[in-house]
Amino acid sequence: MQASAKLSHARISAQKCRLVADQVRGLPVERALEILTFSKKKAAHTVRKVLESAIANAEHNEGADVDELKIAEIYVNEGPTLKRWRARAKGRANQILKRTSHIQVTVAEQ
Repeated sequence: MQASAKLSHARISAQKCRLVADQVRGLPVERALEILTFSKKKAAHTVRKVLESAIANAEHNEGADVDELKIAEIYVNEGPTLKRWRARAKGRANQILKRTSHIQVTVAEQ
């Protein structure tokens, strides 16, 4: 039994989000939620929301016991990049890249 949740176009870079995803990969969901709740990283809040959605999907759609769930798979892919411009001296401009990511979390019973 597996249940998953996906968040597309999250406004955080995939590189920063992967740091948080690597911390909770393969852990029981109770432990993963504790780690994400007390992490100071911005990505932790986003990953936590996706994980809670996956847990709710498992509980509601599959009738799974929450105490038996663990993170079977979690990965972060790059999304489209928003390109912005910052004015510089002498009429020039620098490009600012606002990166996005796609977060996929799959939970399964142990």
